[in-house]
Amino acid sequence: MAEYSYDIKIPKERIAVLIGKNGEIKKRIEEETHTKIIIDSKEGDVIVEGEDPLTLFSTRDMIKAIARGFNPDIANLLLKQDYTLELVELKEFVKTPAQLIRIKGRIIGKDGKARKVIEGLTETYICIFGKTVGLIGLGEDVSNARRAIESLIAGSTHANVYKWLEKKKRDKRMQAI
Repeated sequence: MAEYSYDIKIPKERIAVLIGKNGEIKKRIEEETHTKIIIDSKEGDVIVEGEDPLTLFSTRDMIKAIARGFNPDIANLLLKQDYTLELVELKEFVKTPAQLIRIKGRIIGKDGKARKVIEGLTETYICIFGKTVGLIGLGEDVSNARRAIESLIAGSTHANVYKWLEKKKRDKRMQAI
């Protein structure tokens, strides 16, 4: 079966989510993607094997998404043709743990408001886990969400970021007409 394979390192605390109750999540991923997933739960190593390189690539992204905090059902969207996963490494923008906490707070917002607004205006899913922000959605939407997050990190006001996203959403709607 295994013509191609990927090795993925995932946080140990996310292994249980990848496996699922009674192995259901792992089994579902294997069945939907026609791949074999081998998990070393002591080390956090995952090997994905399969014959179709495109499906294998999507499966790898799916596992990465679950590893970065996404719900397996949301990560499953990555099997659709136009959906993409993008990870923003927060450590590229900060020097101290205090700065990391501050920018995570800016991205999440009070009671998760900023994250929800960005998700709503870009039609993406956003997950903040450790030192990364994960984005799942259609290519252009993910790109806009990433730019919004980077603007917040750079110090732009939430209001300005929301206005920019609303303009992008209007522009997208006009193009669809």
